[in-house]
Amino acid sequence: MARLEVLISGAGIAGCTLAYWLARNRHAVTVIERSGSLRSSGSPVDVRGLAADVAERMNIAARLREASIRLKGMTLLDSEGRRVARVDIATLRSSIAPKDMEVARGDLARILHEASAGDADYVFGESITALAQDETGVDVTFERSRPRRFDVVIGADGLHSIVRRLAFGADSEFVRHAGLYAATVSLPGSRDAAGEMFMLNAPGKLAALHPCQGVPLAYFIFWRPEIPGFDDTDLDQHKRILETTFAGIGWRVPEFLDAVRGARDMYFDSVARVDVANWGRGRIALLGDASSCVSLFGDGSTLAIAGAHELAKALTESPADPQGAFSRYQAVHGKLVASKQKNLISTASRIVPRTSAGLWLSTRVFWRTMGGLGTVVRLGRKLRGQ
Repeated sequence: MARLEVLISGAGIAGCTLAYWLARNRHAVTVIERSGSLRSSGSPVDVRGLAADVAERMNIAARLREASIRLKGMTLLDSEGRRVARVDIATLRSSIAPKDMEVARGDLARILHEASAGDADYVFGESITALAQDETGVDVTFERSRPRRFDVVIGADGLHSIVRRLAFGADSEFVRHAGLYAATVSLPGSRDAAGEMFMLNAPGKLAALHPCQGVPLAYFIFWRPEIPGFDDTDLDQHKRILETTFAGIGWRVPEFLDAVRGARDMYFDSVARVDVANWGRGRIALLGDASSCVSLFGDGSTLAIAGAHELAKALTESPADPQGAFSRYQAVHGKLVASKQKNLISTASRIVPRTSAGLWLSTRVFWRTMGGLGTVVRLGRKLRGQ
């Protein structure tokens, strides 16, 4: 089997998983990450279905289970902080999807990085400035390092992918604002929510408290058309937007906004869909959010892990034909992505209803149906003596 020299841009969930599988198949892997370290901010994420199977094969499932967030339930509140409805998440998950795990994003990135770091070369604080490919390889120019040539380059660098912009085209060609923005900020010193997630809805807005791993996270999600001049790196802009949007809502939201004002690091970004017709172009390909973002509600990490495994498999099967490998990878993984993208807006509308009527309907249909399902599962277990 030919040994490929592979450059991966992005040391996130997708990039670290791909590095593991390519190195395991004896390819030479270099991973660059423009940040100075692994990203630790962001909301908790899920490792479900195919991704849970991949984690088992990587021998990291036990570590992920140990790091898992033991979420007991989700409670919907009114503006005074009174319970309106509750879903027993622990019972439903253990019954319907016992292998699924919820993990802090930073913990998942760290575990994946540690699994691959012994066999792949990681370079932090580095980024690509130019790509030039021909039939046999790709010449890469970096911000700091000397230029190098690789057999294959993979852009696993997220929604705002540099590789996609350099090799495929401007963001405006592929990135579509889904109508929402999302943010999270940690609440150091806050009381732990004891395994419970609390959610408060107003028309078009959601504020929530997630217990995470002992340091609770405040969530903000809201519907808004694309904000003119929005900059995903401008922390001061993000703070102003959240203060304006969530002022006067009630419950513990003023406490959350205090944390926003004092934050030095906070996740804030638009919720977007990325639609790239062909994920591979010559010897350059896209992976994870760079190729097919379905941000929000945790599915992105599951898709990143499953997609990285599929791409590594395809490249290992035909290292002399990268374009053929990219086509097979997209043919398989694209089906999984399409189903998730199709449901993004409908799922968001159930979780964050846009109108008062939508809130009323969500409470009486979605929340109470899910709550009733948990009750049925518990009763069934009692009858079976479990």
